[in-house]
Amino acid sequence: MKLPFTLDKGVASTAALGLIVLETDETIEAEFRTLFNQTGIGLFHARIPVAQEITPETLPKMEAALPAAVGLLPSAFPMDVVGYACTSGATVIGADNISRIVTQTFPNAKTTDPITAVMAALQHLGIRRIGLVTPYVEDVSAAMINLLRSNSFEVVHFGSFEQKDDATVARISPDSIYNAICDIGVNDDVEAVFVSCTNLRTFDVIERAETLIEKPVISSNQALAWHMAELAKLSGVIAGPGSLFTERGLNRNFSTI
Repeated sequence: MKLPFTLDKGVASTAALGLIVLETDETIEAEFRTLFNQTGIGLFHARIPVAQEITPETLPKMEAALPAAVGLLPSAFPMDVVGYACTSGATVIGADNISRIVTQTFPNAKTTDPITAVMAALQHLGIRRIGLVTPYVEDVSAAMINLLRSNSFEVVHFGSFEQKDDATVARISPDSIYNAICDIGVNDDVEAVFVSCTNLRTFDVIERAETLIEKPVISSNQALAWHMAELAKLSGVIAGPGSLFTERGLNRNFSTI
């Protein structure tokens, strides 16, 4: 017996979002799942191969693997936004190169990545002087600091967990991340703290840290989710952690903003 059926617009009737996730990432999918869970928003993941150790030598190799990873996203309908979810990788590969590769498969898609999203978030909040927390080895952090400075952001305080192994990064405890944010953020010349890396678990500590330091806290996953929502015209639909999602922290009393 052949059964009758009707067709609708599928799970992405409002917006189709593609996310390129590192093979070694254990965090971003779980954190994004708490934000993009509304009916009509389709969030589609593809994994990209990457070495277990995050170094200046391994990061550029992802560029060659990016076309195949983008090609694993569903192609039966256009993607509205595609995000490449690696902060350090995007720093090395470059936003323009990422966009060029993505639009070869999805010509009309808007593109972003965590470092691009963070800079958009900082600009949105009117912030220039930041404290930076990373899990990276020195050379990877230095490349990110240089990129931020070349875009007119001043890194006035910096701290790192100094880890190469991405599995170790995924297991750095939220309390350790919270303490690092607070240690960097309490300095008077810091206007906001940026916590870099999609594998750091930040969503549960962002608001607690903001309350203590009385300044915005921006993380890679939070900023990427915010920017993807903005590009997909979902602002006001997606609710995320921290003052970034509350328009300059208007429901808080940050004296520094």
